[in-house]
Amino acid sequence: MKNPMLEVVSLLLEKLLLISNFKLFSVCTPGGGSERDRPYAISSFLRGDVLEVSRTHFTHYGIYLGDNRVAHLMPDILLALTNDKGRIQKVVSNKRLIPGVICKMASIRVDTVEDFAYGADILVNHLDKTLKKKSLLNEEVACRAEQQLGITPYSLLWNNCEHFVTHCRYGAPMSPQAEKFYETVKIIIRDQRSCLASAVLGLVSIVYMGLASYMTFPAICIPFCLWMMSD
Repeated sequence: MKNPMLEVVSLLLEKLLLISNFKLFSVCTPGGGSERDRPYAISSFLRGDVLEVSRTHFTHYGIYLGDNRVAHLMPDILLALTNDKGRIQKVVSNKRLIPGVICKMASIRVDTVEDFAYGADILVNHLDKTLKKKSLLNEEVACRAEQQLGITPYSLLWNNCEHFVTHCRYGAPMSPQAEKFYETVKIIIRDQRSCLASAVLGLVSIVYMGLASYMTFPAICIPFCLWMMSD
C-alpha cells in the first residue's frame, strides 16, 4: 500500500527539481533562432505524421496537418491576459511560455513547420519505434488533433505536448519522458525518507523562529509545488 505522505513529498521534490533548473521548461521553448529559417523537407511529411524536435532536456511533439501546418500543445500566459487572436497567434516566446507553465495555461495551436521546429532537426513518427505501438490511420490522427484545437489546461507531468500527440496517434495519452522522470523522483524519495522530516521541520521552524528568508523558502515552495503538480 502506498504511503500518501511519501507520495506528497515525491511531488514536492519533483517540482523543486523543475524550479531549480529553468532549462527544463524548454519542453516547448523555441531555440536560439539562428537557424529558424532553415529549409525543411515538408513535401515528405504526410498528414497525421508525428513531428518531433529535440530540446535541451525534453522533446517537443506536434501533429502535421498538411499544407505546412503543425498542431501542438503550447503553454502561453497570454491566453489569460487577452483575447486578441493576432497577438496570441504570434510565436510563443520564453516570456510567455514560462508563466504559462506556472499558471497551467496552454492551447493546442497550429503553427508553420518552421515556427514549430525553430531550427531544430525534425524526426518523423519516431514515437512509433520508441513506444512500439500501432498507430491509428493518419487521417484519423490528424482529425483527432484538429478536434482538440483551442485552450487546454497544462501540466508538465499530466498534460503536455507528448500526451497530446500520443492521444491523437495511439488513442491514449501518455508521456514516457515525464513518467520516467516521475518514477526516478519516487525512487529517490523512498531511498531518502528523511526528506519528509526535513520538510515538516522547515514549516515548524517558520512558526517558532519567524519569517527569515531562509525559513520562508520551504513554506512558499511547498504549497506552490503542490499546486503545480495537481491535475
